[in-house]
Amino acid sequence: MYTTPRYKPTTHVSCGNDLGLVQLETMVGPRRPQFVLFGSSIVQFSFGEEGWGAILADIYARKADIFMRGYAGWNSRQAVQVLDQVFPKDETVQPSLVIVYFGGNDSVLPSPDGLSPHIPLSEYVENMRKIAIHLKSLSEKTRIIFLTAPPVNEAQILQVLGTKGRTNELCKKYADACVRLCREMNIKVINLCTTLKQRDDWLTTCFTDGIHLSPVGSKIVAKEILKVIMEADWKPSLDWESLPVEFG
Repeated sequence: MYTTPRYKPTTHVSCGNDLGLVQLETMVGPRRPQFVLFGSSIVQFSFGEEGWGAILADIYARKADIFMRGYAGWNSRQAVQVLDQVFPKDETVQPSLVIVYFGGNDSVLPSPDGLSPHIPLSEYVENMRKIAIHLKSLSEKTRIIFLTAPPVNEAQILQVLGTKGRTNELCKKYADACVRLCREMNIKVINLCTTLKQRDDWLTTCFTDGIHLSPVGSKIVAKEILKVIMEADWKPSLDWESLPVEFG
């Protein structure tokens, strides 16, 4: 039975077991800063071709290790339930940066059968607060960036997926609440609702199915993340140009 793996600074290699990986107790090569991407499908799919996670991994090659902890279909309630497993506080090495994305599934309209991933707005905010508090407790030098729910192409969702329940009105409501929380807690935040809409043709170019990001959408997200990291007054800096090249 599958159980959520704990975040560990390890190398994953194929070994033919149910998970297709094994955790080694020591990392291969010199230890680098570790970035963890934590979220739902926007994170899980980010390591696909031209995805924003893959872009970051490419830019930070030989400078930082990018770990993907993406769980398609999840909401913030499920994220809170696994915080201690994904980010155990007793690890000797903690991530230098955690990029968190939850909100898109939370903002889906509730369904009569109760199977919708919908989370009430007030609970969503408190769940994100719990995530932030936990991550801040890992280390004084663990930095955090929250990504809000992005906008959607409602017509494309209906055409490609044949489903309803996701609206731009709700996405904006949850995104705005996330931004307010981040300002309150002094956390870096990228409002994807406004970021993607800076492109005039965002509605037709930024999504593969009305929800998930296309290469165009991913490039926008990656560019904004790099900008936030570059402009942050973090010490030490995590900007890719500031980090040394391993064996360079």
